[in-house]
Formats: sequence, structure tokens, C-alpha cells
Amino acid sequence: MVWPRVRRSRAAAGIPVPVPGKCTPDGRHSVATERLLLFTPRTQLDAAAAIAAASDPEAQRWLGNHAERIVPSADTKEALLLMGPATDAGHRIPRQLTEPFEPVPGQPDFFVCVRLDNGRYAGALEVDRPEGRLGGWLAPGSRGQGLGSELFRAGALLAHAHFGMDTVRAGTEPQNTACLRALRRAGFVADEGPPRHTLPDGREVDAGWFRHEDGPASRCC
Repeated sequence: MVWPRVRRSRAAAGIPVPVPGKCTPDGRHSVATERLLLFTPRTQLDAAAAIAAASDPEAQRWLGNHAERIVPSADTKEALLLMGPATDAGHRIPRQLTEPFEPVPGQPDFFVCVRLDNGRYAGALEVDRPEGRLGGWLAPGSRGQGLGSELFRAGALLAHAHFGMDTVRAGTEPQNTACLRALRRAGFVADEGPPRHTLPDGREVDAGWFRHEDGPASRCC
């Protein structure tokens, strides 16, 4: 991915267009918690900001993404995370970032996360339906505020109510105390799984596994 130069700008004033629970026939979904809105990206800006939220060294310590899933420029990363997806933001960004985002068939369902208090990008979530797993991350400015539990709670809702999954699992390193705490507060419980896990960058790490169950799953869309 080629990252264009992005100017800093004020955060967009409006809340994004997607309405929680109003999903579309083409496979786009949205859910909300008390402080977060998650939705299938609509533009390349949404997707780029979601990747920027995990491009700092602290996030990559745990995620170990490939280079194409990291925003290399500190200025670009900062500019993206100062923006929001409201419709009046289009004239402040490069044209290629206003182009539509199309979900890739066969890939995990991908959601961008936005704060409801200021409309700024706050992180992202992925749900891998064939594998029965989810994962997520928060931007640096949204960490340490209890938003992780809301992020994973939204992921469990997507898995159960939107995708009809009875059980969804999540894995993390036992040393990642913030993630462990967020999963437990979101209702995940300890589960069995492989003791080691290989990250996308090839690092092999210790792994702890959790699951979330919702009885007979029902779809809302």
C-alpha cells in the first residue's frame, strides 16, 4: 500500500452516517456501545485510519503485522488519527482516500472504530468467521480508558447476532495484561488452545485463549 501525504486537520464535527444495527444486503454491518461506533469501512480513509491506529511500536509488539499493514510515516499516522469519517472531511484528504472501500471476499470481516464523543477514529476489529475468532486494537489516544472491553463486547455482538456464531474465540499473549482485562470485562472466559502462536511477522509467542458464548445464536440482519 502506498501512503499519500495527509495534512493535519481538525476532527470532523459530525457523527458517521452508519446507524447501529442498520446492516445492508451487501454485507456491511454496524454496532455501537456506550462510547464507540463500529462499522464496515465505507472509504479508503476509514481503512487507512484503522491501520494507522495499530502502527505504533506498542501495538506492533503484540500484533506483529506485515509491513503493508503499518503506516510508516509518523506525520501521516498522526494526521489520520486526528480525522473522522464524517462526510464533510473529504476535501481535507487526498482524493484516493475518498474512494469506496470494498470488502475482500474470503477475508475476515473488518470494522473501523470511531469514538462517539469526538467523531475521531479510535481503532479496529476483525471477525474471522471460518476460524471462529476475533481480534482488535485501539489507537494510542484511546487506550487506558476502558474502551477495550467495549470493543470486544461489540465484536461478540457482531459474531453472535450478525453472523450467527454460537461461540467466538480470541487469543492474546499472557503478558498482555490490558488485553486480558478487556476480554474478561467483555464477558470472555478462559478456553483451551495451542500454547504457542505465530504472528504475521514470523515471531512465535506464548498464547492464551478465551471464548464468548451466547447460546443459540440469532441473526439480526
